[in-house]
Amino acid sequence: MTKEERKLWYDFLKALMPQFYRQKAIGNYIVDFYCPAAHTVIEIDGSQHYESEGKIKDVLRDEYLQSIGLTVIRFSNYEIQKNFKGVCNHILNYIESTK
Repeated sequence: MTKEERKLWYDFLKALMPQFYRQKAIGNYIVDFYCPAAHTVIEIDGSQHYESEGKIKDVLRDEYLQSIGLTVIRFSNYEIQKNFKGVCNHILNYIESTK
């Protein structure tokens, strides 16, 4: 896990209910975080995700995950570093909306 993934996991997601799993294999992909109860995947994007090849790979990954009924929420490393509380609130609000 990256520094930002560790922060999100240990400072927020690890104790959150419904339960999240980290580094979960789904199909041919390993997602950063997965909540089966909310049918949600959370991805934390580093700089490689903003390069041409990374963008294409992310589109293909997101299309596959969406095709099996999952919602993908993406945050950048910068958002984790500079707006951690906002990221956590966004996740909480989304999870609440799925109930």
